[in-house]
Amino acid sequence: MLWERDEVLGTAAAAGEAARAGNGRWMRVTGAVPGMGRTALLDEVVRRQTADGMRVEHARGAPEEAAFPYGLVRRLFTEDIGGVPFATPTGHGEQWLYHRLVTRLARLATERPVLLAVDDLHHADEPSRHWIGYLARRIAELPVLLVTTTCAGYTDLPVFPADTGTSAELRPLSAPAVVRIARAAGLSAQETTTCVEAGAGNPALVRALVADLRDGPFPRSSLAPVRSRYRETINGWIRGLPDPRSRHACLALAVAAEGGTAPGLTDRVTGLCPTRPAPGPPSMGRRLGALLRHPLAREAVLAAAEPEELAALHTRVAQVLAEEGAPATAVAARLLYVDRPGEAWMVRSLEEAADEALRAGRPAESAGYLRHALRGPLAPDRRAGLAMRLGALELPGNVTAGIRWLHTGLELHTDLRERASAASALSAGLVAGRDPDAALRILRQVGRAADDELVHVLQALGALVSSHEAEAWRDAVSALRALAPVAPPTVEPLVCGLITEYEAGAGLCSAAEAVARVERRLGAPVDQRLRTAWLGSAATLLQWADRLEEARALAARCLPSSPVPPDLTDMGLQCLLSVRAEAALWAGEFGRVIDENVAWVELSAGQGVRLPHLAAMVALARSEIGARAEAWEAVAVAGPSGADTSWEWNELGYARARLHEADGDWRSALEGYLACGAGQSARDFVSPIATPWRSGAALALVRLGRREEARELAEEELRHARSWGTGRTIGRALRVHAAALGGRLALESLTEAAELLGSAPAPVELVETLVDLGRARLDAGNGRKGRDTLREAHAVALRLAAQKSGARRLLDLTEEALRRGGARKTNDGQALTAAERRVADLAAAGHTNARISSSLCLTRRTVEMHLTNAYRKLRIARRTQLVAVLAREAGPVSE
Repeated sequence: MLWERDEVLGTAAAAGEAARAGNGRWMRVTGAVPGMGRTALLDEVVRRQTADGMRVEHARGAPEEAAFPYGLVRRLFTEDIGGVPFATPTGHGEQWLYHRLVTRLARLATERPVLLAVDDLHHADEPSRHWIGYLARRIAELPVLLVTTTCAGYTDLPVFPADTGTSAELRPLSAPAVVRIARAAGLSAQETTTCVEAGAGNPALVRALVADLRDGPFPRSSLAPVRSRYRETINGWIRGLPDPRSRHACLALAVAAEGGTAPGLTDRVTGLCPTRPAPGPPSMGRRLGALLRHPLAREAVLAAAEPEELAALHTRVAQVLAEEGAPATAVAARLLYVDRPGEAWMVRSLEEAADEALRAGRPAESAGYLRHALRGPLAPDRRAGLAMRLGALELPGNVTAGIRWLHTGLELHTDLRERASAASALSAGLVAGRDPDAALRILRQVGRAADDELVHVLQALGALVSSHEAEAWRDAVSALRALAPVAPPTVEPLVCGLITEYEAGAGLCSAAEAVARVERRLGAPVDQRLRTAWLGSAATLLQWADRLEEARALAARCLPSSPVPPDLTDMGLQCLLSVRAEAALWAGEFGRVIDENVAWVELSAGQGVRLPHLAAMVALARSEIGARAEAWEAVAVAGPSGADTSWEWNELGYARARLHEADGDWRSALEGYLACGAGQSARDFVSPIATPWRSGAALALVRLGRREEARELAEEELRHARSWGTGRTIGRALRVHAAALGGRLALESLTEAAELLGSAPAPVELVETLVDLGRARLDAGNGRKGRDTLREAHAVALRLAAQKSGARRLLDLTEEALRRGGARKTNDGQALTAAERRVADLAAAGHTNARISSSLCLTRRTVEMHLTNAYRKLRIARRTQLVAVLAREAGPVSE
C-alpha cells in the first residue's frame, strides 16, 4: 500500500490519459534521498497504465553498467531493434541513431499507446540519458507516456521541456501516516514514536523499523547477531553511492551530528572529509540532516565506515571544536575514537576535559579521558603526573587499579620532592585499600633519600598512616614526642595534633587543653603537603571537644563542594570526611549523614574502597530514622575487619553493637561492645570521646541482670568522661551510671546529665536522658514533673524529626514513654506562655540563642526549651517560620 501518494498517482493518470489520446507526456518523479518509494510508485503507475491498455517498456539504471553505452536503451526495448552500437557514435551518426530509435518507438505506439518506465535514470549510462532527453523534446505528438524516477541532487540529468510534462517530488510521510502504519502492525506507543523519529517519514526506513521492532526493542549494537533491516537499508544506501565524496560527506555528517556539536559544524561537512576527490554529484549528506539527528540513523551510517575513516573524521571534528572554543569534554569525546592521541593539543584537550568532567561530578568520565591521554607519547614526568591523577580517580571505584596507577606514577617520578608527594598519595591510597603496612614501607623507602626537612614531613605523614595500625601507632607517638622539640615550625602543628589525639584517647589531657593547643596553631603556617592532615587532626579534636560547628567549618574549608568528589589520595581529606560524617550524626542530622556518605558505602560492595568509619556512620543514621534492615546492610557491605587493627574497624564494631541493641539482642550487643573495647584498649584509647563502649556494655549488662558489673563499667566511664570534661561525654556517662544504680539514686545523676546535655550539641543523648529522667520522676511519684520532662523529650525529638529523613527511633521512644506515663504527646491549640512569646519574638527578630539568653537573663537551655515549646504549639519546624506564624498568632497569651 502506498501512503500519501494519491496526488502523484493522479498526475500520472492524467498524463497517461493524454498520451492515449495522442498527446505524449513525460513525468519525472524525484526523491530527496533513497527509500522515498520511487520504485514502488513507478510500479504502481505501470500496473494502472497496463490495466488501461498501454504497452509497457520498463528498464532501470544500474551504476554497475553506467559505462556501457546505450545499455539502458537495450533493456528498455524488449524487441530487437537492431543497429544500436556498443560505442558512442559521433557527429551525424549519433543524430541518425536517435532519430531511428524515436521512429521505431512511434511505429510501436501506432499499434498501442506505449508507457516507457525508466527507474533510477541518474544511474543510467550517459548516451541513454541523452536519448531520453531527445525523446522528451519530441514526445508531444506521440501516444507515449515517459515516466522516469531520479534521486535529487544529480546535475547531469537531461533537461525536459516544461510544456509537455511535469516533475513531482515525493515528500516524506507525515507523522500521522507513520503512526497509522505502526499501529496497524501492532507496535506499542514507544515503538511507534521510534518509527516516527528514526524513520523521518522515509517509507523504506519506516517499513524496516516496523519489521525490526516486531523482532524486539531497540537499541541493538551494530555487532549484535540479530538482523536489523533498518541498519541494512541505510548501509545499502551508503555503499551504493558512486562518488567517494558523497560517501565521505555522509559519514562526516553522521560524525558531526553526534554529541550535540556546536551550531554550524554540520554546515562544513566538505571540510571534514579526509579526502577531496574531483568534483562530482553533490553528496546527499546535507539532505540526510534531519534523519541523522536520530542516534539509530547515525549508528547505521557509521557502521558502514572503516575504523580509520572514523578516527580521521573525529580528529578533524575535534580540531574544529577546539579552534572554536567548544567545551573541552566535547573535544575530548571525539578524541576517544582516536587510537593514540599523538599530538600535543590532543593530550592537552583530554587533560582539560578530565578537569571539566571532575568539576561536574563525573569522575568515571574524567578517568576515561586521562586513561586515553596516557596512550599518547608523553615525557616521563608528564606521564607520571597523569598516572597519579588517574590513580586518584580510579581508587574509589577500583582499589587495585587505583593503587597500580599510583605505583606507576611514583616509579616514573625522578625529582625527589615529586617522589615524596607521590609516595604520600600512594600511602593514602594503600590506607584506603586497607594496607597500612605497605603504606609505611613506601614512605620509609622514599624517606631514605630525602633531606632533613622532607624526612620530617614524611615522618609526620607516616605517623598519620600508623594511626590505622594499633602497634605502629604506639611507636609512632613515641617518635613524634622525640620529634616535637626539633620539628620545623611548618611541621610542628601536625606533630602536636597527632600527639594530642593520642593523649585525648589515652585520657592524658582534657578537652580544654586539647582545644587550647589547636587554637594556638590554627593560624600558624603549615607545610602545604601537611595542611589537610593538620586540619583533619584539628577538626577531630574540636569534634571530640563538642565544638561541632568549628570542626565542620574546617571540613568544609578543605573538602570540595558537591558534586566534586574528595581525593582519597589525601590522608587529611579522608580524616575530614570522617569528621564531617560523625559531626552531622552527633548533631542529629541523619538524612545529611546518609546523603553525603552512602555512595562510599555502595562502593565497598564492589572493587572500591572500604571506609568502615563512614559505613558505621551511615548504619547508625539509618537506624535512627527507623531503617534498621538498611542499617545492617551498610555494616555488612564493609565486610569483616580480619587482621586490620585500624580505629575505623573499632568504629564499625561499635556500630554493630548499637544495631544489636536496637534489635533487643542484648547478649550480642554486649559481645560487640566488649570487642570494641578490646580493640580500643590495644591502641591505649580509654576515653569515651569516641566509641563509648563501656556505656553500651553497661546498659547491656543492666538488661541482662548483671547490675554490679554494669556499675563498675559505668563508674569507670564516668571517671574518664569527667577527665575529658565535655557535656556530651559526662552527660552520656551519667545516664548510664543512673541505669546501673537504679531506683531513687538514679535521679541525681539523670538530673545532672540533663542539665549538661541541654547546653551541649547533643540532641540524641538529650532525648534519651530526658526520657530516662521523666520515667524516673514518674517512678518516684512526681507525675506532673515526670510528664513535663517526657513532653520536653518529645519536643526535641520532633525538632529532629522535622529534618530530612526524620528521627523515627527517638520519636518512637518518646511517644511510647508518653503513652506509658499517661501524658499527651503535644499541647496542640495552647497559646504561648508569656515567657515563650518573649523568646519567640526575639528569635523572630533575628537574635541568636546566646543573645536572647543574655537579654532575658535566662540559661541557654531554658531559651532552647521555650523555643522548642513554641515550635510545637505553633506547629512549625524551623526558626525562619516564626515571623509569618507569629503575625498570624497575635492572639491570646497564657500566663
